[in-house]
Amino acid sequence: MSEKSDYWKIDEKLVKHVAKIARVNLTEQEIEKFTKQLENILQAFKELDEVDTSGVEPSFHPQELKNVWREDKVKPWKWDPLENTKHKEKKYFKGPKIV
Repeated sequence: MSEKSDYWKIDEKLVKHVAKIARVNLTEQEIEKFTKQLENILQAFKELDEVDTSGVEPSFHPQELKNVWREDKVKPWKWDPLENTKHKEKKYFKGPKIV
């Protein structure tokens, strides 16, 4: 794997740029706080990248996936959407005549 240790350099300039794009007004204290937090997050991912996973099979879900939904059952449709309107013709709404 190629080493890109500072591919994503988190600094105040980047935080200000992202805030501008997101149209978020940040105070200097918030910029400083978020810069530090993002540096910590990036460092955690860098540490994960260093873990040797050469003999580990990929696992996409740690738990077995199963369908917990009920079975679909066909039910007759008993609701008439046009029953409360007087502007209808057969199975359709009747609109004004267009000339």
